[in-house]
Amino acid sequence: MSKIDNYFVDRHYLSSYTIARMANLKSAIKSVRKIKRQTAVNRIRKSRFRNVVKKMNYLIDKKNKKEALIFLPKFNSEIMKIAKTGLIKKHNASRNVSRFTKKINSL
Repeated sequence: MSKIDNYFVDRHYLSSYTIARMANLKSAIKSVRKIKRQTAVNRIRKSRFRNVVKKMNYLIDKKNKKEALIFLPKFNSEIMKIAKTGLIKKHNASRNVSRFTKKINSL
């Protein structure tokens, strides 16, 4: 922790390295807590999105059509769940599913 102008900034706790100013309204303090929780949830969702895409890319690179076809419904489900929450746009999700389906069919 470093001391900057009588404010302590925990570089592991805060995602950005700006000076931490305390919120001075009760609602603002609650908002900070809510945003922190939501950021953690979004980070998990984004990680799930990346992992599903990586797994599908891996199956396609291995040219394993059978396993890719088995994984496709789960892939579609995960992508659409993430799109439903607004982390990625629905059109982006549809485009991803479409492109991966096309790649699997061309194997």
